[in-house]
Amino acid sequence: MAVLHCQDSILEPLCFPEEPADGTSAPSLQCPSAELLVCLFCPESVPLQQKDVLLKHLLLEHKLVVADVKLVADLPKYMLYWKGRFLEQPVTDFCSVIKTNSTGPVEKQEDYFLLCDVLPEDRILRERLQQKRLEEVLEQQQQERDDSSFHRLCMFCSEEFAGNRSSLLNHMAREHSFSIGLPDNIVYCNQFLDTLQSKLDNLQCLYCEKTFRDKTTLKDHMRKKAHRRINATNCEYDRFYVINYLELGKTWEEVQSEDDRELVDDEDDDWSDWRAHPVSAVCLFCDHQSETMDQIYTHMKEAHGFDLHKLRTELNLRFYQQVKLVNFIRRQIHQSRCYGCQERFASRDDVLRHIVAEGHAMKLPDPSTWNQPQ
Repeated sequence: MAVLHCQDSILEPLCFPEEPADGTSAPSLQCPSAELLVCLFCPESVPLQQKDVLLKHLLLEHKLVVADVKLVADLPKYMLYWKGRFLEQPVTDFCSVIKTNSTGPVEKQEDYFLLCDVLPEDRILRERLQQKRLEEVLEQQQQERDDSSFHRLCMFCSEEFAGNRSSLLNHMAREHSFSIGLPDNIVYCNQFLDTLQSKLDNLQCLYCEKTFRDKTTLKDHMRKKAHRRINATNCEYDRFYVINYLELGKTWEEVQSEDDRELVDDEDDDWSDWRAHPVSAVCLFCDHQSETMDQIYTHMKEAHGFDLHKLRTELNLRFYQQVKLVNFIRRQIHQSRCYGCQERFASRDDVLRHIVAEGHAMKLPDPSTWNQPQ
């Protein structure tokens, strides 16, 4: 197939619509099923959960493919943005053109369009959507941390808990050997617990997701089969773990196996239900992985001259500022750009050699470059 490269310029500043075209309020991260995906060319729209239907529609009806859909942080806003741009200019101004059967007869050739982050405008849009989503999630998490109005019953014994969410989560781990991770790793906690409660109310095992005839049978099954945990393959839970928004090299399943230090003095035999997975903290500069954050900090300091602890102290960085800085550095290196001087290179290896040679590991741009909402 022959590929014609898309234009390499950003035509105007990026902006996100405050409301969808029908005037309704913008969809919320907390209710993904209520969000709609709009076709880029016609009035067709589907719920976000049926995104594959719309992607198939774009391919079959409009001959367009969106690259790396799973990496788009907010697909509804992404689609709304490009729908607007395609109304302003031809699709060929933005997309690579893929010609099928390019060596065959002209009448059998077809043009398909690829929308991807090779186009600077698309890359910047994806980055801003990711940053905006991260800001929303961190703000939501902070609100939940500070919330003292939390009130809920335990799913397993109906004991009542009020105040902070951590009291309930720690109780379920301690008394029922059921843990969804450390409280500080979780966001949209009420929605998470609602999801789990709904499954139990429907007599569904949280791990194997089989349905049983009554609560007693379900309870015995989960105890005997060591199914007092959530299903690692169910992507429905991904949005409830902050780690999935941070690009730090860990998944929510790995979060489950973290050492719960608040409960370390409780030696309940039922913890044997757990099968720990090794946690992989990934270096910002290479593919090295370590089982703990302290080990990866030491590796980055000794191997790359990057001392995050020193930067945190010197710049008085709060938790969320550290998150922003780490994401900024990881993103810059992924784009083969030195985060210290902003020089662009042909490959990731080239930029890493430059950082070492020029001593830019601890050189940071002005905080306004990375420490701000976008």
